Amino acid sequence: MSEPVSPPPLPVTWRPRRGRLVAYGFAVVIVLGAVVMAAFIARPFQLPDRVAIVAFGCAVAYVLHLLGRVRVEADEKGLTIVNAVRTHRYTWPEALEVTMVVGDPWPKIDFSDGHTVGAMGIQGSEKERARQALAELRALIRERGEAREEGP
Repeated sequence: MSEPVSPPPLPVTWRPRRGRLVAYGFAVVIVLGAVVMAAFIARPFQLPDRVAIVAFGCAVAYVLHLLGRVRVEADEKGLTIVNAVRTHRYTWPEALEVTMVVGDPWPKIDFSDGHTVGAMGIQGSEKERARQALAELRALIRERGEAREEGP
């Protein structure tokens, strides 16, 4: 069993490294590829076709941006979980616990309103970074969340 981790100073942001690198790297390659393809495509294709090719490349890059922007932010007021499509904001008293079973792609955070939200900003594939981030987030929830014990 590992020793307890003390909560990190706030504000803190956890975000994946490899996921961002892959998402934004591919976005650049796709947009550049679309521009080059639009510039050198055969003659029967007109300007609207070329614009459509670049627009499609930009749309794919936007989807990759949604995957690259994922993160979990903790500040004095609570947690902000930015996933690919939705952003969730919770105050500390609403946070109950965070769990991540071996093999899960990201942890799940349970809240007092009955919701469980996946935190894509902590990627299970980044093993040691994920363990550290999970331990720090657990310590923060224990210190500031619903489960904390108030002194006299």
